[in-house]
Amino acid sequence: MRFTPQFLDELKARLPVSEVVGKRVKLIRSGREFKGLSPFNKEKTPSFFVNDQKEAWFDFSSGKNGSIFDFIMLTEGVAFPEAVERLAQMAGVALPKVSPEEQKRDARAKSLYEVMDLAAKFFEATLSGRLGAKARGYLADRGLTAATQVQFRLGFAPGERFALKEHLGSHGIPVEDMIEAGLLVSGDDIPVPFDRFRDRVMFPITDSRNRVVAFGGRAMEKDVAAKYLNSPETPLFHKGHTLYNIAMARQAMHDGVKSGIQLVAVEGYVDVIAMVTAGFAASVAPLGTALTEDQLGLLWKMADEPVLCFDGDGAGVRAAYRAMDLALPRLKPGKSLKFALLPQGQDPDDLLRASGREAVADVINAARPLGQMLWSRETEGHTFDTPERRAALEARVNEVTASIADESVRKYYRQDFNDRLRTFFAPAAGTRGNFAPRGGQPGAQGNWRDRQGVSGSGPGRFGVKRPEVGSRNTPYVVVSQQMAASPLHRGSRTSVPTREALILQAAINYPWLLHDHLEELASLEFRHTGAEHLKAALIDIAAHSSDHAAGLEPETLRAELRNRQLGEVLERIEASITTQSVWGSRPDAAPQDVLITWQQLVALHRQWHSLTKELKDAEQALGQDASETNYLRLRDVKDRLSRMDGTEALIEGFGASSGRGARSL
Repeated sequence: MRFTPQFLDELKARLPVSEVVGKRVKLIRSGREFKGLSPFNKEKTPSFFVNDQKEAWFDFSSGKNGSIFDFIMLTEGVAFPEAVERLAQMAGVALPKVSPEEQKRDARAKSLYEVMDLAAKFFEATLSGRLGAKARGYLADRGLTAATQVQFRLGFAPGERFALKEHLGSHGIPVEDMIEAGLLVSGDDIPVPFDRFRDRVMFPITDSRNRVVAFGGRAMEKDVAAKYLNSPETPLFHKGHTLYNIAMARQAMHDGVKSGIQLVAVEGYVDVIAMVTAGFAASVAPLGTALTEDQLGLLWKMADEPVLCFDGDGAGVRAAYRAMDLALPRLKPGKSLKFALLPQGQDPDDLLRASGREAVADVINAARPLGQMLWSRETEGHTFDTPERRAALEARVNEVTASIADESVRKYYRQDFNDRLRTFFAPAAGTRGNFAPRGGQPGAQGNWRDRQGVSGSGPGRFGVKRPEVGSRNTPYVVVSQQMAASPLHRGSRTSVPTREALILQAAINYPWLLHDHLEELASLEFRHTGAEHLKAALIDIAAHSSDHAAGLEPETLRAELRNRQLGEVLERIEASITTQSVWGSRPDAAPQDVLITWQQLVALHRQWHSLTKELKDAEQALGQDASETNYLRLRDVKDRLSRMDGTEALIEGFGASSGRGARSL
């Protein structure tokens, strides 16, 4: 419905902003304005202001501001026409009359909504009846309880060709309406129209106002042409213009705005239902196609950085890349995407049933920003051992960033990728990971390479010759810890971060650590999903062992971990530890060395998490305000992260007292 400027001005004149806002926010007069606590963020000191003279409100905690229409849209999660309707009702003003053509179109749409609702009720009743027994069994096998089936209005379409047609006909619905709603199959070569959905579990698809506009049907038999079948395009339904569960997700986002609820897009109906049931209320899915521009716009209306969750296999990564290419030209300040990759071969429903909610939460929390995803695509699996290949990468990066339409976002992407290129082509030090043993630690003066004895191409202070740059043993590599942590980086799904692997190796080799430092281990957050699962298993074994935790044997622990299907993770841990000088985590170390190494590992791990949180905050601050202060803050955090490379190396000096021969200088 189109509203004239005069009508909108009348509503603003009749409804002071303080009256509209005051229904949701407790306001206190402050001079000519009103103030209160932000409805968008948790806060103790009011930063939300209302000015009736300016007909506007301002929320300095979130940066949001606007008119009474903006306030209703943001706080109630409705579109502009609905906001106008609600304000008109509040003001006691009749909505403007529409043209006869608009009235006819609205009446037609209303009748089709009623047809779709009748069909949904028929499918629901069939599922709960005698004919729905097999479908109920399928849903039960998928872990969908009766309450969940009711919540999502799941149903069942009988196998007969005319079951729905006859039911709707008994309610006076013309066949033409059934065809227009997409419920019947018709055509010049079809003498008698028949039901489109037969012998299928039915998933109603609703619009943003929670009205049924289409259906998705999952076949009960294996030999059908289409496992999933969606409604065709109709006056109510355009599959690229909506998302499954959009109404519930939008409401969840607005209800949870202060708690930082995350909007997650997964790939299928059952995945959405499983996610919502597990507590991820703001979950949606495209409707059988790749993400479209309109669907991306819907996601950005609900959240600034929604998470797209894909399977971790090749098809999932390719789908993530397609979504990235769609989003790049449309990026705006503050509007981006994050990408979460599931363990290979598992969808959210599989992972939830196998490992529980925390496993999915780990995947979502580890979601990578679009920029890191883009960099990974351009560098993963490629070699850049010639000037021409390095020049090609630079040209490709410039080409991709040029596709970003917004000038400000494009500028920062180019700046970020120029930094990445410089770091990426920094030659790897041949002695990286081989640092001075105890008694020969380098001094605090000089730069990192000088301290490690690897400056230049000749022998260092420790007699180790740095191999030639670009040789087989020293390719151009990513040396940034942020990039090395990316779950999309080559091998990361099979390689556990070294520090996490060392902590777990120490706990396995020395079970008395589980007795003395169990709470400390439990408090650590691991990036690698497998490492997190193994950590949880160690804690559970120690807590429930019939023997005293300190009396457990390493082999007993390993056997129990393999019994819990964690043998592959154990192998990954061993493969991830390439440094042989961390004696304190290896077998036969002196207890004092073990304890010192453990303390160093834990301290560095906590410091890393603290710095990565600072990095995220600094990046967000710079994105909101590109001031010199925020830029310097970001650079300082990155510098400290970089210095952690050298600091972390200090843990490798332990072990001399364990009987290990110290390397001669």
